[in-house]
Amino acid sequence: TRDDVCFPFLNLAHAHFIFKMAAVQGGLVDAVEEKDIKTEPSSDGIGNNNANDGGPLSASPSSSASAGSNKSSAGAPEDQQTLLAVLQFLKKNKLTESVDILRREAGLPEDSLDLKGGDSSGAGSGGAAGSGDAAGGDASALLSRVTASTASSAAVAPTFSPTAAGEDQPDVNVVLSAYSQQGDPKLYPVYYSGLKRFIESVLDCHRAELSQVFYPLFVHMYLELVYNNYESEAKAFFEKYTGDQECYYEDDLRILSSLSKREHMRGNETLLDFRTSKFVLRISRDSYQLLKRHLQERQNNQIWNIIQEHLYIDIFDGMPRSKSQIDAMSGSLAGEGKREANKAKVYYGLLKEPEIELPLDDEDEEAENEEGKPKKKKPKKDSMGSKSKKQDPHAPSQTRIPLPELKDSDKLDKIMYMKEATKRIRLGPDNLPSICFYSFLNAYQGLTAVDFTDDSSLIAGGFADSTVRVWSVTPKKLRKVKSAADLNLIDKESDDVLERIMDEKTASESKILYGHSGPVYGISFSPDRNYLLSSSEDGTVRLWSLQTFTCLVGYKGHNYPVWDTHFSPHGYYFISGGHDRVARLWATDHYQPLRMFSGHLADITCTRFHPNSNYVATGSSDRTIRLWDVLNGNCVRIFTGHKGPIHALAFSPNGKFLASGATDGRVLLWDIGNGMMFGELKGHTDSIYSLRFSRDGEILASGSMDNTVRLWDALKAFDDLETDDFTAATGHVHLQDNSQELLLGTYVSKSTPVIHLHFTRRNLLLAAGSYNP
Repeated sequence: TRDDVCFPFLNLAHAHFIFKMAAVQGGLVDAVEEKDIKTEPSSDGIGNNNANDGGPLSASPSSSASAGSNKSSAGAPEDQQTLLAVLQFLKKNKLTESVDILRREAGLPEDSLDLKGGDSSGAGSGGAAGSGDAAGGDASALLSRVTASTASSAAVAPTFSPTAAGEDQPDVNVVLSAYSQQGDPKLYPVYYSGLKRFIESVLDCHRAELSQVFYPLFVHMYLELVYNNYESEAKAFFEKYTGDQECYYEDDLRILSSLSKREHMRGNETLLDFRTSKFVLRISRDSYQLLKRHLQERQNNQIWNIIQEHLYIDIFDGMPRSKSQIDAMSGSLAGEGKREANKAKVYYGLLKEPEIELPLDDEDEEAENEEGKPKKKKPKKDSMGSKSKKQDPHAPSQTRIPLPELKDSDKLDKIMYMKEATKRIRLGPDNLPSICFYSFLNAYQGLTAVDFTDDSSLIAGGFADSTVRVWSVTPKKLRKVKSAADLNLIDKESDDVLERIMDEKTASESKILYGHSGPVYGISFSPDRNYLLSSSEDGTVRLWSLQTFTCLVGYKGHNYPVWDTHFSPHGYYFISGGHDRVARLWATDHYQPLRMFSGHLADITCTRFHPNSNYVATGSSDRTIRLWDVLNGNCVRIFTGHKGPIHALAFSPNGKFLASGATDGRVLLWDIGNGMMFGELKGHTDSIYSLRFSRDGEILASGSMDNTVRLWDALKAFDDLETDDFTAATGHVHLQDNSQELLLGTYVSKSTPVIHLHFTRRNLLLAAGSYNP
């Protein structure tokens, strides 16, 4: 290849890439590359990018002071060695012109290729591949050293493409090779117990914060011992210190204890999650300085290296947090969410309702004729109208994302909705809703999902035998559209043409939809009741017509089971999430996804659209909730605090708040605008599978596997928030223990776990579940 074609504009940024490509051609990838691809920006969220703030830092305390300032310059020893290796590679491939361009840009003398790379100052690192703390050598030696270290750490030379870093399953060998031997692993118990003694001796105010370091350190030390074949030492280390860890990490530690041999580590998802994502700790500056000083005085390089390489320390100025404040926010697979992650602006307001004026007047006349009390009705109507006419300052613009236009049938439905709304019951602590429970009896097929249409006329169930069943809840039976031949005979101008096209011979109370080849886990009706979505273990999402009761499209994009799917409140768009950890946004008329939301570290277990359709929330087994912007695919909120996989999400009708329920039996309340948790509702004794706000948002209903429906006073929870002073800057969350005050009622079914809840337009609560004798 001619070099003037190959590298017409080569600069320092290309150097890293070429070095990686050099490694790829040789069938190897080193830990440097892994670090390059995986690390996050080393900002601590308060504009302070120094070397001590938990980004990808220098390897030892002694060199930490200079690492931050030199990081970008080619003069830093690590970068200089990399640069020399790249130059050597180019020279070897006779790309002389490129060598000159790169050398000139980096300001290196002409004879630089014959010189040795600068020494770097990391002591006691055992020559970790490419970590910048091995003694400098010439460029070819560096390449050969990288080759040797990777070859020894992986039985099979990994194949790797530069794009693979973005995929959800990173190459196992690449990930594991970073567990190079750091000093003498037999001394790990000494280092760990030394740190433990120090943390137990500090002032109470710092102890809770510094204790957060125990868990990630414990895991990485254990994995390093296992990786380096110290099986008995690893076992002893695990048994001695596993009791120090918080109870909410129990499940993770159980998985960890099963990894006792190096071979076990290959392909283990929990390990890959831990290795490829930095564990985020939020610590006050005073506590962090204490820890740093202690480690530097002790020359405790091993612990320092692990903190630098695997932890992201989000430092804030102000008072250290208390144990209860830390416990409220921790528990997820990768620590807390960074404060930076929750600072993006979110347009959580509702879109302006389209104005449908004329038919409302007719309706008023009807109301007058029927009841003769027009005065009572009118003020309600006006207030509804005025509510939708004013543009919410927090709302996105109407055209921010393209939404489908309203059809005539949609307008009629809106009129029906407004009509029903005038008869809606105002709920509150003194006026609780009636609850109508739909029990699925003899559901031997295994009920796995339920949904109601918005107007509560249809109910659908997804079953483990791969079928979807639809029932009519009203006396009106389900009918199919007539065949094409029969439709030709119909007078298309007649007023009741919509009735005439239906085939009376097909009328029945329920229909069964066949098509999936695995259990159906998620189900969702379109707002116009014309379509039904179902997601299944077979990796597909299917769109069914409720006119013909046939499958219209099978959307194939997920490679593994799809746990949930949900239609946008405006129709057209829908979201799906599953075992492949990626949520996908679709439009009904596209067979490829429009957006892919990647970031969760474990299965996406539930999905929910924001009422304005501009945002999507996903809950995951990694115990975090993420809010995604549909417009650009960005993650705009990360909420941590649940101690188990999340199975239920619900937005408040005004779009300001989000409620989440998980296997830990707690309901957490989140303020979307500020990106903060503000409430915790405790009472359920088992996993929560359903949450729903009443139509006006006064009451939150939660349904659980403990066979109960509980009603909570949402207005009181939100009012407490309004008066509270937000400390979003530091993330100090003061959760009041007022669950009993907010609990308005508990309703127990005989033996039916509650898997779905739905408020009708008049605020009657419908619940559904499968009777479990």
